[in-house]
Amino acid sequence: MSDADLRTHSALHVLKGAVQRVLGTEWTASVFVSGERGRLTVQAERKPTGEELRRIEEEANAVMREGAEVLEFEMEREEAEKHFGEAIYDVFPVPKEVSLLRIVRIPDWNVNCCREKHVENTSEIGEIQLEGTRFRNNKQLLEISFRLLNQ
Repeated sequence: MSDADLRTHSALHVLKGAVQRVLGTEWTASVFVSGERGRLTVQAERKPTGEELRRIEEEANAVMREGAEVLEFEMEREEAEKHFGEAIYDVFPVPKEVSLLRIVRIPDWNVNCCREKHVENTSEIGEIQLEGTRFRNNKQLLEISFRLLNQ
């Protein structure tokens, strides 16, 4: 994974936390990373307002400036589910036969099963700029595209 991909993928976790706080979303449907650009797709009931998008970008960038620790660890599936609940999963399921989960956690912000590598703290990401959204009402999916700003 390139440095840009690593930073962009890590930014997805921060962005997801901001989207959850501002819009109340729970489930990620898909993610996409290509160099310094990324896209987060979440289940949502409606298209966000311009003010909500501004708050999402602002909250995500605040967490990145704060330099929050990004923890990566493994947990037995049963223990992880007891501790974190269903919040660790996304729409795309982890196969039932997988008993040891790799968890990425930004304390008080985001927790997810994830097998990718991540930065050690959010200040390594830099900042992001939202580039656009697409709301697909028929599927109740919101796509948020962003790019990394130069550090």
